[in-house]
Amino acid sequence: MSSHSEGSTKAIFYALGANGGIALAKFAAALFTASGAMLAEAIHSTADCVNQVFLLVGLREAKRPVDAAHPMGYGRVVYFWAMMVALLLFFLGGAFSVMEGVERLKHPEPLKYPLAALLVLGISVLLEGFSLHGAMREIRKIAGGKSFFLWFRETRQSELMVVAGEDIAALAGLAVAFASVVLTVVTGNPLWDAVGSIVVGCLLMLVAFFVIREVKAMITGESAAPEVNAAIRAHIESHAQVDHVINLITLQWGEQLMIAVQAKMQRQASDQALIAAINEVEESIQTLWPQARWCFFEPDVDNSQD
Repeated sequence: MSSHSEGSTKAIFYALGANGGIALAKFAAALFTASGAMLAEAIHSTADCVNQVFLLVGLREAKRPVDAAHPMGYGRVVYFWAMMVALLLFFLGGAFSVMEGVERLKHPEPLKYPLAALLVLGISVLLEGFSLHGAMREIRKIAGGKSFFLWFRETRQSELMVVAGEDIAALAGLAVAFASVVLTVVTGNPLWDAVGSIVVGCLLMLVAFFVIREVKAMITGESAAPEVNAAIRAHIESHAQVDHVINLITLQWGEQLMIAVQAKMQRQASDQALIAAINEVEESIQTLWPQARWCFFEPDVDNSQD
């Protein structure tokens, strides 16, 4: 297992452990207090647990060996499971919370034992913070000094992106739920609890939208991260046998990478010498980027310079 996969798996287990405990506590508090915002949060945490299981399934399936029907392996299956997670977050987490809030607006119920709800929400914040800390620690290892938002836009690790997005949405939702319970207690108006449920749902759907957008790009077929593309091009052109790179195509395939190079080579003594020069460049690429499982190299002439 690669270090990137290990980091993603750790982050997923952090999140699964935290969300499992949070979901149980929230359901108990929702039944105890009759809080719509708390019930919305409980459903959200349950959806998160299912999401983490989906991500683990995706990482497991991605390790299946190459076969005749899938000559490039199953690496991109993680994108499918990441999309399933985003859709679940949108519909089961977000849409359900909005519908629950609307129902509470129509039929408001008094909030019982608000201190119990606030206590559970406070504990949930600590557990979600632990999960997010674990995810951010793994992200910092691979982000290369990028800001989180830039990493989120450029990363090709869908599972780690989803975990971080879920945790951020969860913390924002907890803050809203906490505020709605406090306002309900202070004003005596249960409509604040209903509004809190609706806002939580809208937050979840917003985060799910951004995750879906990024995963869609991965499913469609994205190149390696920009800095990886630039480094590969520079490395190829650093070889004395290469005049310059005419075209470079990279395709992220789960954790693995496909590279196709079209380059103008320096004049070689023979066909065998040209083949040896190309093999040397390919081997050096796969040594520096072991995730580059496929490397296709085509020597060509550059007509644009004629």
